[in-house]
Amino acid sequence: MHLTALTALLFVCSTLCAAQNGPKWSYAGKTGPLVWGKLDPAYKACSSGHEQSPLDIRNTRIDKSLQPLQFHYIGGPMTLVNTGRGIIVRVDPGSTMVANGVRYQLVEFDFHEPSEHPIKGNFDDMEVDLVHRSDDGKMAIVAVRLSQDRGFPNALLSTLWAHMPTKPGATEKVTDMVNAGGLLPGDQSYWTYVGSELEPPCTEGVRWYVLQENLTISRVQFRAFTDLYKINTRPLQDPHGRRIEANQ
Repeated sequence: MHLTALTALLFVCSTLCAAQNGPKWSYAGKTGPLVWGKLDPAYKACSSGHEQSPLDIRNTRIDKSLQPLQFHYIGGPMTLVNTGRGIIVRVDPGSTMVANGVRYQLVEFDFHEPSEHPIKGNFDDMEVDLVHRSDDGKMAIVAVRLSQDRGFPNALLSTLWAHMPTKPGATEKVTDMVNAGGLLPGDQSYWTYVGSELEPPCTEGVRWYVLQENLTISRVQFRAFTDLYKINTRPLQDPHGRRIEANQ
């Protein structure tokens, strides 16, 4: 097996095993975000880390040395997983992104309501986070904000939502040739900062790319998700002096 594909598979396996075998956590109540760091020693960064996500995107600076993102996504089968906290879509190996000289493999993407990253305090209806891993284990996540619109539905979501598993623990396979590029806006200018995973164990050292242009989805598509999950986002975190830079 190709090294890149093997790395992606190992990452998916480790993520799923941690989710299944680790302590129970949630987005509210006694196991909500405020106590994640106390649920398990492995989750310590959730409460004591200084590079946590998400952040409010404000006070940004333009860095002209930042390069455009290069997406090389291909069509292929996808698997939707209902985790009991949201919907994750696992992607077959082959789709990649190059960000400032580093090549990453697209591993999976997941959805949050409302958006994890507000812009100067303004939240969008949803956010999709596309999770990538490099061959040496570095993580990069591309965040795309989603807003309801009365116009046409998003074509990729129409395909995925037709297979949405409605019960926690359930999975559904999409055998069509589906391309995650359908979740990318035309303008891929971005804000970037160093942060963390959005859920336990809240591992730091994640490079975030928050796209400046949002994507529209239909009200029906929005409600299809929120009928299952409402408010599956983590509260905003302290920037601790971190800079948020823009490529333009």
